[in-house]
Amino acid sequence: MAIPLRDNMLVVKDLRKSFGGVKAVDGVSFDVPRGTITGLIGPNGAGKSTVVNSLSGFHGVDGGSVMFDGTDITNWPSHKVAQRGLIRTFQLARELRSLTVFENMLLASNDQPGQTSWQALFLRKKIRDSERDLLGKAVDLLKRFNLFHVRDEYAGNLSGGQKKLLDLARALMADPRLMLLDEPMAGVNPTLAGQLQEHIRDLKDEKGITFLLIEHNLRIVESLCNHVVVMAEGTILAEGNMSALRENENVVRAYLGG
Repeated sequence: MAIPLRDNMLVVKDLRKSFGGVKAVDGVSFDVPRGTITGLIGPNGAGKSTVVNSLSGFHGVDGGSVMFDGTDITNWPSHKVAQRGLIRTFQLARELRSLTVFENMLLASNDQPGQTSWQALFLRKKIRDSERDLLGKAVDLLKRFNLFHVRDEYAGNLSGGQKKLLDLARALMADPRLMLLDEPMAGVNPTLAGQLQEHIRDLKDEKGITFLLIEHNLRIVESLCNHVVVMAEGTILAEGNMSALRENENVVRAYLGG
């Protein structure tokens, strides 16, 4: 049963996930306020990516709950989570290498009519209208992310930075309400990192998209994030803004290195 939540887009309670005898996530609880950019940081092995994989349905959890915009989505499959409006990206861009940039964009949209033989036979006008809208949406996003000039290039031939841009643009084809970004700045040059930051800010302000961001560059986290959650050894160590966290002895000891 859906529970209306005014302030939090995502509510995670007592999340637990083990691999064999290793507790990768052990009782994690935090909220992501609606319309914000929330940071999730911690040293390597802290359990951040396991949390994101659990929230997005890429693997099940052993216990706890995940509430997304008032609906319990705990252990939903990834495609159902995505259809609901929770979209994630990966540390390494996962483009479809043998398809063009434009084809990658078109495949990412949810709820395309014409996917069944019944629809193809009886919903032809709706299919044509939907295809026209999707084409226009893909063109607009490729222009926004400066990828329109490589729209006919195979996605596997793009540079690392262009693949990161395609990853973000493609995710937007699915009309996300919450985006989980797993190290979006990893491996990109400072200029592109600055562009990605501006894109994220603009998407929050213009489209009202909520973000949960994993990032190791703490300057970027401090610049982007309204609120920051710190993990260590599979648990939540602290929460707050970066200024306060820099003064937290436990955080300094575990992550910031003094």
